[in-house]
Amino acid sequence: MLNFLKKNIALVWAKKHVQKAEEFKQNPEKNQEELLLSLVETAKKTLFGREHDFENIHSIKEFQERVSIADYEDLKPYIERVKKGQANILWTETPEYFAKTSGTTSGSKYIPISKEAMPYQIAGAQSALFHYIAQKNSAEFVKGKMIFLQGSPELEEVFGIKTGRLSGIVAHHIPNYLQKNRLPSWETNMIDDWEAKVEKIVEETEKENMTLISGIPPWLIMYFEKLIEKNGKKIKQIFPNLQLIVTGGVNYEPYRDKMEELLGGKVDIIQTFPASEGFFAFQDDYTKEGLLLLTNHGIFYEFIPLEEYGKPNARRLTLKEVELNKDYALILTTNSGLWAYSIGDVVRFIDKNPYRILVSGRTKHFTSAFGEHVIAFEVEEALKATLEKHPAQITEFHLAPQVNPTEGLPYHEWFIEFDKEPENLEIFKNELDEQLRNRNTYYDDLISGNILQKLHISKLKKNAFHEYAKSQGKLGGQNKTPRLANDRKIADLLEIYKF
Repeated sequence: MLNFLKKNIALVWAKKHVQKAEEFKQNPEKNQEELLLSLVETAKKTLFGREHDFENIHSIKEFQERVSIADYEDLKPYIERVKKGQANILWTETPEYFAKTSGTTSGSKYIPISKEAMPYQIAGAQSALFHYIAQKNSAEFVKGKMIFLQGSPELEEVFGIKTGRLSGIVAHHIPNYLQKNRLPSWETNMIDDWEAKVEKIVEETEKENMTLISGIPPWLIMYFEKLIEKNGKKIKQIFPNLQLIVTGGVNYEPYRDKMEELLGGKVDIIQTFPASEGFFAFQDDYTKEGLLLLTNHGIFYEFIPLEEYGKPNARRLTLKEVELNKDYALILTTNSGLWAYSIGDVVRFIDKNPYRILVSGRTKHFTSAFGEHVIAFEVEEALKATLEKHPAQITEFHLAPQVNPTEGLPYHEWFIEFDKEPENLEIFKNELDEQLRNRNTYYDDLISGNILQKLHISKLKKNAFHEYAKSQGKLGGQNKTPRLANDRKIADLLEIYKF
């Protein structure tokens, strides 16, 4: 009876939520400008606001004239003062939390999350589920158990500010109506060692009625493989009522075939786009590509054409100025005090009514040793097209330039861990090269002009990427190995896993 009530209440809530959500889709451009000016007004007496003349900002243009694009290093002096407990620096009060993330140049990053911003982190995930329930006209999954593969919820304090991984912070805000059905146990979530944690999660969940599973694809795969290894069955046989997987953090498409093979049956997928800096988008229609951009979640967005990113006079576009199917570096101004902040993600719009995006890469993850500027979206789409013609299963891959080969012209080297190899690797390789040439004219010109030779594929041993991540202390949580690089730092470390 309780499950029946819970299911029906969830359905009513979901339909009301979706109706209300239609409001923010009506005039997002105007709402975004009003949001920016509201943020500026709120923060005008902060240190950052005084230094950047917020008192005299009355338009987007004036904001862009006074506030330059910033990365973490630019804001770090302010954040260091906030970390010491000083208020009125970037935002009016000290943050409610710091989300601690791994940085490549800055060491650990401390991303502020204000008391105004935290509810939006939760609301984004809730909205994704409500849209799914309303579209499906079913809330069956609320009757079963739900698992969230996440970091430890244990938080430390930095001058009185609670600090930890975003997923661990969010664990403290799971709504009460989900808590009783939520797995794993708090004690298991506290385990730091990721392999030990997954083993314990398998033990706690394998006999349960799992209906919803959430996590980033590489760690879902690791969890599923351990379940299958222990039980000798596919996931849908172990969890026959599994209805929904919620995922985010990386593009799901390159993992789809592997996931479907492990699942062994139909499961709906919702993709989301959360980050420590905010919850940006989610798949509001689970049957279609694209994530709905949340323009009413305390974040003002700007978009820099990717080809202009990093240049002195790069254009800073607003929603009304973006074009479809172009790549943009994502810039944020948030209600946690991040101002014109370059998060490092690259997006492309596939719809403007409402605004829907795909995450197409990272500003720092590209291969352009020869001027080709190949990005993740091009690589992943080329691989997807190749797999459609020449079936195979890929666990993970990494692409790096080989500038100084022992013989012949330079080339792109693909380090691929196959779960199931293609029938003919040479044909597969040539098709992949052709597909990438079709998507990147600069790469095509380099091949045609005999500047580069065709790509090379280096096969890696089973669990190579798992072992690499473990060796770097980046196993589990939200960590993922970059798929593209402009140097051979990762490639050189992967060499030991070659066949």
